[in-house]
Amino acid sequence: MVIQVLMGGTSSEREVSLASGSAIARGLERAGHKVTLYDFNPAEGRDIHHLVGAADLREADVVFIALHGGEGEDGRIQAVLEMAGKPYTGSGVRASAVCMDKMISKIMLEHHGIVTPPWAYLRRKEAGEWRGSASIAGLGMPIVVKPVDQGSTIGISIVGRAGDLARAIDLALRYSDAVVFEKYIDGRELSTSIVGDEVFPTVEIKPKQGFYDYERKYTKGMTEYECPAKIEPAVARQLEADALKAYQVCGCEGFGRVDSRLDGKGTAYFLEINTIPGMTETSLVPMAARARGLAFEALVDRIASLGLGRGSASRPNTGG
Repeated sequence: MVIQVLMGGTSSEREVSLASGSAIARGLERAGHKVTLYDFNPAEGRDIHHLVGAADLREADVVFIALHGGEGEDGRIQAVLEMAGKPYTGSGVRASAVCMDKMISKIMLEHHGIVTPPWAYLRRKEAGEWRGSASIAGLGMPIVVKPVDQGSTIGISIVGRAGDLARAIDLALRYSDAVVFEKYIDGRELSTSIVGDEVFPTVEIKPKQGFYDYERKYTKGMTEYECPAKIEPAVARQLEADALKAYQVCGCEGFGRVDSRLDGKGTAYFLEINTIPGMTETSLVPMAARARGLAFEALVDRIASLGLGRGSASRPNTGG
């Protein structure tokens, strides 16, 4: 196949996206494909209009989207590619938008009976009123404060004292126009990868100190991983079945990663679904694939084939 890898973008995850895109390209080349790279960077004139007119896009059989956050993961790029009639990897427009918005995805999960931590929501224009919010106060402490539409744990704080909430809200609002508050679940941090409709072994994430923030996620040696996670078999089966259900009810396709926390009683609380997770050779999805016996080049080849197999003709413009 001729495959265009779309990477970069303007979100706070640009550098991660460039690393993912470069790794994907190398893997696809090892799998025998012809690959071109497109650094989506409007500041240098490589924007949506330029992308649609690019010769490499017209020649590509499928676009492998490696954009994290922003227009690459919220459905906008997917909509443009659909209008251009170009097959692409991963979830469609609707599922991308749903999963990028943590409030909407939580509503979807709760509607379908999937456990997620108790939560509250605050828009920027309401930021001055949070002290009087019964829904926020009802979550207790500690509490997780996060931007509504960011990934890679950007802008997230775990707050143990009410006096620190204002600072955490200000941080989250640097990256988004709304904030989600979650009751902190004391337990094990897990991530379950799905390719097509196949659930890969769950990874347990073990930061050596603190929580799994941006620094611990991308700094070598600061976090340990265990895959498959050592979980009671019955609990693991239920967790992975619920992860697949969460992925499906949100309309996800192609591949994704479902993050959760497992408390001491064996209850999994689902946090979010990543429709374009990190794809360097040391990222969680490739790690889970290796545990299943799937090499990186075979993984990216499968994802590209799934994107091509769906094809533009099978996609309604609402995607998902």
